[in-house]
Amino acid sequence: MKLDEKNCIITGGAGSLGVATARLFLNEGARVVLVDRDRDELHRAMRALSSDKVVSVTADVSSPADTQRYVATAVERFGPVDVLFSNAGNFGTVAPIADYPEDVFDAVQRVHVKGAFLAAKHAVPNMRNGGSIVITSSVAGLRGDAGVYAYITAKHAQIGLMRCLAKELAARAIRVNTIHPGPIDNGFQQAVEDGLGREMGIDGTDFFNRLIPLGRHGRADEVARSVLYLSSDDSSFTTGTTLTVDGGMSV
Repeated sequence: MKLDEKNCIITGGAGSLGVATARLFLNEGARVVLVDRDRDELHRAMRALSSDKVVSVTADVSSPADTQRYVATAVERFGPVDVLFSNAGNFGTVAPIADYPEDVFDAVQRVHVKGAFLAAKHAVPNMRNGGSIVITSSVAGLRGDAGVYAYITAKHAQIGLMRCLAKELAARAIRVNTIHPGPIDNGFQQAVEDGLGREMGIDGTDFFNRLIPLGRHGRADEVARSVLYLSSDDSSFTTGTTLTVDGGMSV
């Protein structure tokens, strides 16, 4: 199994990609700490996974104290960390630059950028050499769109963070990469499309499907398989890279 006896942390663990990745990791022999700030959704995720090799921690990834707590829980329960999947995210809103709310912009940066920074800051000292860090960016981290100021800025910033980490941690053979999903058929993406649709006066879902050469949204399990690739020894010579899983949207 590709992650046999590996200890993994997944933030944003209660969302569709977090759960799909956790399920795949468990099937590949991993032990998983699932982190999310939504207690109810986290409980539902735990029931769906139904495994004695997964534990959950309710935490705000933008909080240093909460981050230290979920990393400490992982180490105390399972041992040193092998895989950090930094996956927590929020969207914000779509608005012209003059109208874009500053508090929304700040909130998105806190979750995506500070959250990923804190995860690495506290997990790295507790990681085994040869481990892997995967940060969920987005196809939005490779392009620009009017009105999507908070989310697109945050997703670009994650690439910079990844590249700095990849350079620093190469000496310990810890690989660091970003994954860039296109639109996934889930509630998070539907909220994005609803907001964009209101702003542009269009059907947001149809708009995205027409941008994707494969003509459809992705599934969480499809993206999870790419996360597994970056987390396992299959990607042993891959670090500092941006892996797109977007149906060709970024081409």
